[in-house]
Amino acid sequence: MLPDSLPAAPPAPENILGKSAGELRALCVALGEPEYRGGQLYRAMYVERRLDFREMSNLPAELRARLSRDSTIRLPEIVRRYHSEDGTVRYVMALRENATSTLPSRSATIETVFMPEKSRQTICISTQAGCAVDCHFCLTATLGLIRNISSGEMLGQIIAALAENRDSLHPQTNVVLMGQGEPLLNYDAVFAALKILLDPAGMAISPKHVTLSTSGIVPGIERMALEPVRPKLAISLNASHDQQRDEIMPINRKYPLAELLRACREYPLRTWEHLTFEYVLLGGFNDTPEDARRVARLLTNVRAKVNLIPWNAGELPYRTTGSAEIEEFRRILTGQGLPAFVRYSRGQDVMAACGQLALLESKSPTAGLSHITPAAP
Repeated sequence: MLPDSLPAAPPAPENILGKSAGELRALCVALGEPEYRGGQLYRAMYVERRLDFREMSNLPAELRARLSRDSTIRLPEIVRRYHSEDGTVRYVMALRENATSTLPSRSATIETVFMPEKSRQTICISTQAGCAVDCHFCLTATLGLIRNISSGEMLGQIIAALAENRDSLHPQTNVVLMGQGEPLLNYDAVFAALKILLDPAGMAISPKHVTLSTSGIVPGIERMALEPVRPKLAISLNASHDQQRDEIMPINRKYPLAELLRACREYPLRTWEHLTFEYVLLGGFNDTPEDARRVARLLTNVRAKVNLIPWNAGELPYRTTGSAEIEEFRRILTGQGLPAFVRYSRGQDVMAACGQLALLESKSPTAGLSHITPAAP
């Protein structure tokens, strides 16, 4: 306990990144300002991407000064970046410790991947620090769950990646929630971020350009089906029968294939939409022609497409499927009327590919690495 003679430390400024338009209006009203000031603040943050209150010229000087004193707009801190030969950038971002976490106190670090293409850029963000789902072919699972992250920490990854690459951006940005973590196990924070991301008056990313990937959390899928505004949905399938899926995805024991596919068949797809099923091909385990035929049968009566993902070699006991076997698997699916595509992951040389995000160093300790000096507060 502090002696009476020592004053208590002032409260830390509140990070308002991730607050909705309604929350920002309420904040401004609490400060004695008109409600519409909250809408102006929302626009400055998410549309104009002004992260310094002093630059928000649409707000009166007195309000800017008060916000600067009592609040902050804080992005995750980029502490490392790894540049792949294919142009992909893997960012390691540090988060300020979450005092409300019920998990043991551990440094929270996440990873974000920026993938430039000819006409667009795709940003892969994390929704948790670490992951509790324990898919056995995924290096992220080796971290365990460190903590959930906030809506502001999710949006901050996108804003930071766009700012880092501002000089080479294309008009279209895709966002995939496929980094560290299981999005539907951090549902409230994920959808708080998505509502701002998908809001035409906010960050204005089209739902057609945002995809959430889940390992198959059935209650979360059912809850997501009721959302009036939502991203596209991708299911990480990776097996053709329950025994196989139990072995590599323990979540299947809680939500087996019959229950998962029932939720998928009941999911209300929009006219332009397919459910995406991701299938990581593990050589000699789930990549036989019979596996392909079983997958086709599983997805009967689902408006679906399948992304076949060759396993990205890492420090786990699996091997990559050969190109001829991959093509045979794809041919069987398409022959059954199921659109199927082979998706080779980018950024493999810097551990930025699907299933590789586990804070590992690149093959060479200095290859493609840039240390970034933290910005002044």
